[in-house]
Amino acid sequence: MPVKVIGMIGVAPPQGTTLHVIAGGISPPFIREFAQAHEAAGFDYVLVGYYASSAEGFNVATYASAHTETLSYLIAHRPGVVSPTLAARAAATVDQLSGGRLALHIIVGNSDADQQREGDFSPKGERYQRASEYLEVMRKVWMSETPFDHNGQFYRFKDVFSEARPFQQPHPPLFFGGSSPEALEMGARHCDTFAMFGEPLAETAERIAEFRRMAQAHGRQPRFNVSFRPIIADTEGAAWDKANRILADLKAGRLPMKPQDRSAERLVELARRGDMHDERLWMPVAGAAAGKGNTSCLVGTPEQVAAAMLKYYRLGVTSFLIRGFDPLGDVADFGRELIPRLKSGALEIDRELAAAA
Repeated sequence: MPVKVIGMIGVAPPQGTTLHVIAGGISPPFIREFAQAHEAAGFDYVLVGYYASSAEGFNVATYASAHTETLSYLIAHRPGVVSPTLAARAAATVDQLSGGRLALHIIVGNSDADQQREGDFSPKGERYQRASEYLEVMRKVWMSETPFDHNGQFYRFKDVFSEARPFQQPHPPLFFGGSSPEALEMGARHCDTFAMFGEPLAETAERIAEFRRMAQAHGRQPRFNVSFRPIIADTEGAAWDKANRILADLKAGRLPMKPQDRSAERLVELARRGDMHDERLWMPVAGAAAGKGNTSCLVGTPEQVAAAMLKYYRLGVTSFLIRGFDPLGDVADFGRELIPRLKSGALEIDRELAAAA
């Protein structure tokens, strides 16, 4: 299948070199411009992020989808904040209003501090158990043709039925990320795509194989996504100059002090092992940012970075979440220089594998 490319939109213009795009107030013109820039650049999806202080994602995606035609929206969603029956209807509504341009990225762990801002003081392991039941209920709401009852550990419902049905059948795609056993078990049971931070090829291959085994035990065939921060320029030397400027700019600002979860810890450990991995994977930004913000970088010319990404495609990665440190400017550069090379290279690999088969 064709490779999918995912970006990320924010709600207010960021200032300077930035790790994040979801902070600040709400600027409708900026949301519209950012979404339209991704669509023009050839992105398939954009991620709408989630923090307890950020704008509400379903509303952001609904507004953006009304100003785009083909771009889909991967909404970060935190189970447990609202009822799973309400969340299922909200997602089905957005999926219908957008013509099937919705996916959900399930985030459960995050930081205890951010969970507590929304009144959730449950320990992390319990949050994953609750999320698994939450997703079970959501999928029943989307798929059940008749009313149903549910009596579980965390939720109890009677005579549940939704007239709001998803446009996509049987339901919108479900992404998730995580490295803990609880996260992987939840994803193996319920989710369609395992989203990983960018790690070296060997580690990525191991994670893909491990998760495939877990998902197959539940009769599921998962897909895989990897996140990178490409740093590209016309020459390799110029790309490295750009990378070092970005690192210096970020170090001059306020950066996280410690990793917030196991996935971030993995990136920090990779950064400790060395600045470079494989040929293009550059980890100092991830180390400086304590693994926060999808900070695994691929540095080089567009041809070199696309070639590096296609090695992951050969491993079984079917989508990439890419974003830069200059949000709007990098979107245009990726659309002009990187995405066409990535997509044409993936199609060539598909033809090669089909011929071999």
